[in-house]
Amino acid sequence: MNAASRQHRVSRETFPRQAADVTVRPVCDYEGSRYRTEFWEGQGREYEDAVERIALQHLLPPVGKRLIDVGAGFGRLADLYRGYEQVILLDYSRSLLREARERLGDGRYLYAAANLYELPLADASVDTVVTVRVLHHVQDLGAAFQQFARVLRPGGVYTLEFANKRHLKAILRYWVGRQTESPFTIRPYEFAELNFDFHPGYVLNHLQSAGFVVEERRAVSSFRVTALKRCVPSRLLTFADALLQRPTAPLALAPSIFLRARVQKPGFRRLSGALWRCPRCGTIGLTETPEFLACPTCQTHWPIEDGIINFKAGER
Repeated sequence: MNAASRQHRVSRETFPRQAADVTVRPVCDYEGSRYRTEFWEGQGREYEDAVERIALQHLLPPVGKRLIDVGAGFGRLADLYRGYEQVILLDYSRSLLREARERLGDGRYLYAAANLYELPLADASVDTVVTVRVLHHVQDLGAAFQQFARVLRPGGVYTLEFANKRHLKAILRYWVGRQTESPFTIRPYEFAELNFDFHPGYVLNHLQSAGFVVEERRAVSSFRVTALKRCVPSRLLTFADALLQRPTAPLALAPSIFLRARVQKPGFRRLSGALWRCPRCGTIGLTETPEFLACPTCQTHWPIEDGIINFKAGER
């Protein structure tokens, strides 16, 4: 388990949609963590950052009206969204979002603290959804994918990354007896609490069930080997990885797999007029003030604190 994984806490939230429908799902909480400084900066992850950016640049639609980065953290990848008129950075951690706002400012950026299982967005309100280094903390992929399909406009794009269960190192470890979990079984492998590796087939099945069609794949971080990273300059590993991402994608042997999927659902390919949706009752068209968003139906007030809309702390 990496340093960032050790820092997160597991929270559990209850979302009452109807009297007889109460769902409790665990979520990762990186509140107060030093994810940026301890995991990314000065930890020899320049290679991982570079190759993930290359993959995302190839898969991400270059322009659009509105994009949401779910699990955006401190906004590491936000500079890649320059072709979008409006960018929503959403994370469960308010402290990471504060870091993002300090780096990026306001302008075309909006910041929201919320649970990805109950996205506070209206149906068909975004052109593009992005999740990078997020799904490995998601216990219920089906529920998450349904949310992403809901908020995307018809024909919208979901660009995602997931931790690959059947990568080459895992296969080799299994064959020599250094790993008990088979990389070939379809079930997710939870190697630590709320830390999952997924079989590619498992992810593809859930995407299809949610109405997505995969258009392109990239195999990323093929050289994520500590000894190799110590001996070979990062720029050379990055160059080689970039060359191999597309041709090796069908083999799915890299530790990270990136996909571009398009949602197939009826309707006009334009955004809805509303943006926010109350995560408590599902009402759209929230009333906005400098201090809060107010739901006219359930009377919940969602506070705006430090420029971040806090959909975790609604009061009636």
